Formats: sequence, C-alpha cells, structure tokens
Amino acid sequence: MAVVGAISAITVCGGELPVAEPESVGMSTERLQRIDTAMQRHIDAGKIQGAVTALARRGKVVHFKAHGLMDVEAKRPMSTDAIFIMMSSTKAVLGVAAMMMIEEGLIRPSDPVGKYIPELADMQVAVLKDPADKDISPMRFDRQNPPAHRLVPAKTPITIHQLLTHTSGLMSGGLGAAVSGRGKEARGTLASYVPALADVPLDFQPGSRRAYSGTTGLDVVARIIEIVSGVPFNEFVQTRILDPLEMHDTHYYLPPSKASRRVAIQGRDMSDWFVGEQTYFSGSVGLSSTARDYLHFQQMLLNGGELFGRRLLGPRTVTMMTSNHVGHLSVAGRKGGRGRGAGYAVGVILDPIAANSRRSAGAFGSGGAFGTVSWSDPAEEIAGVIMLQQPYGAAIYDFENAVRQAIIE
Repeated sequence: MAVVGAISAITVCGGELPVAEPESVGMSTERLQRIDTAMQRHIDAGKIQGAVTALARRGKVVHFKAHGLMDVEAKRPMSTDAIFIMMSSTKAVLGVAAMMMIEEGLIRPSDPVGKYIPELADMQVAVLKDPADKDISPMRFDRQNPPAHRLVPAKTPITIHQLLTHTSGLMSGGLGAAVSGRGKEARGTLASYVPALADVPLDFQPGSRRAYSGTTGLDVVARIIEIVSGVPFNEFVQTRILDPLEMHDTHYYLPPSKASRRVAIQGRDMSDWFVGEQTYFSGSVGLSSTARDYLHFQQMLLNGGELFGRRLLGPRTVTMMTSNHVGHLSVAGRKGGRGRGAGYAVGVILDPIAANSRRSAGAFGSGGAFGTVSWSDPAEEIAGVIMLQQPYGAAIYDFENAVRQAIIE
C-alpha cells in the first residue's frame, strides 16, 4: 500500500514548524525513505494497520508521512491528521503542567502530598502477613485472591517528587493495589476521587523503589495543580499548554465533530473511548492527539521551553524535568530497565547500549499503551513522533533506527 500524506501538512493556523530539505539540516533524504520501507514491512506482516511518522531536526520538519490504513474495514487510508488515543503519552503533558507550578513557586517537588490533600497525609503500606520481611515489590498479585497481608504505617509521607517519578508506591501494581479493590471504578472528578485514595494501601515504602503507577499517581498531581492554580486541570492544560503550542487537535474527550478522524483500531471497539462530554480529566491518560501536535510539544521541550515565540518553561526547568531523578533505585514491573532513568513524567535514556535504544544519552520522551511514542534528542537536535494504535515495539525501534541512520552530519 502506498504511503500517503504530504509533508506540507505540518502547517497549522497561526504557527508552523518550517519544512526543510533533509540535507539542509544534516540528514539524508534517501535514508529517511527507510522509514517508509520499515512501516510498510510491518503493515504487510499484519503487525500494524498503519502509522503516522514525523521528524524535525534543528527545528525544521524533514519527514511527515502517513502509512497504511486508519480504518481497515472501510479501507480508509491513514491521513497525516489522523487522531490517535494517546493513553500514557498524556503523562508528559502533566509533567509540563507540574513544572509550571514549580517554576511559579506554587509547589515544590519535596512537598508532602498531604499539604494539599490532607486525606493523603498518613498512608499505610501493604506487606505480607508472613513472612513479614519478604521483599514483595517486584511481585504481582491476583486481585481476586490476594495473599494474607497486614498494613504498616508509611515511614515518610508521599511527595510530589515521588508521584512524578513513580516512586510513591501508590497504585503501582503491587500488593497494596491488589487488596485495594480499586482501578476500574467510575471516578467522577479529580476533586472527588483523589481524596478517596486515602483508603488505598501503598505497594512499598515511599521512595524505596520505582514502580509504574499507570492511571493514578499523576492524577494526584493533576488535582494538586487544580488546587494551587485555582483552575480545573483540563482548562489549565488547554490554556497554558495546548493553545500556546497550537495543538488544536489535542483533546480530553474528543469532540464528536472530530470522531471521524480518529483511527478505528482493528480488533477493538473504541467508539465510546474519550468521546463527548466527561468530568474526569486525568494526568495519566485521556488525551487524543495527532502526530503534528505532539511534534510541536516535543519541539517546545527541545527548544528549552519555547515555541512560536511563546515561552512555557525556562530552559533550566526543562533540564530539571528531563534529567534522571531515580538514581540507582531498583525497578519493579515492566517499566524502566537497564540504561534507562526517569525524569518528571518522562523517561530518560542514560546508556543507549544498555537500553538497546536508538536514541542518544540524554534523550527523553513518553509513550502510550496503544503505540504512540514521542521523544526529543538534544544531542542530535531531533524531535520525533510515531503514532500507532497497535503496541508493536519492532515498528517503534525501526522508526528510531531509520532516523538515527539518516543523520549524516
């Protein structure tokens, strides 16, 4: 199936990333075509239905294409303005919102969460009843039949820093999450749901290790942002981040008028996912967006917090957000791994060889469960986006590998 879409489509009303010939910014046109070849190979193998890939170097767009189908049953070709469910790619936006509040002095990373949400001041930690000293942090438990356990007081309060780095132990897939009975219930609003987390035991002592809190930890940060800013979180994101970056196709709960542009995920009924009016605006998941919009977001971070003459963050704040904050803490669960660290709501490459990554040391980014990935590579002055709706790691790796091999200076 032919690649569709034109690079000029990156232009948006009021602000645009300039388009350049790859050679003018030290990249090879011929080698960038390997992206198309790789995506088509995975489409032909039935591993992905389609993709949108976008790349900018030195602030100029050198690749922006659609591949495959956005609706397999209808045989609709993928379009460059296709809208994807972002899942955890939402988290990086929360990270920027949190850094704004840190810059303005309204919160500090070291602040205990109980300072803003008193119900979360005195948390409990779930441990096995016997043996009491067994290290259970890497383990997963059957929620329907968890082992005998007991609760012990948290030795220290959970902090904003711990929530942003997934080191709080709150709903991170361990024993506490298993015995809580939480995770899939209706959440109402951030204001109603977050204080109720006081009844959820932590999975480990705060700050003792790192384990990914997929849908909860960063929602607590979102609620704190609401409290200190006096603005509902979704409005804060819209006015402080999305509007300045011209991210006009990024939404919490997609407007029905744009539903036809959302990728119809093969094998999944997504008709009611994040569409229409809702009340819960998560810092963890929930955005729908396009490759163009997330390229804007990554370019802003690569620029040190500025895009289109609008500054969202100071350069040193971006450095703080995208530096490794977890040291040598051990990692429970699937996130992290050798050569990888964690900034504030973004992952960081520390050692590309150990991480088996095609990004440079210091590159940072985020990804979503359905296959959306965006990153910035300061060493190579690159911002990249690949949008999938099937979580296929080989396609992501091949895209990043093709990008790296296309750098010729």
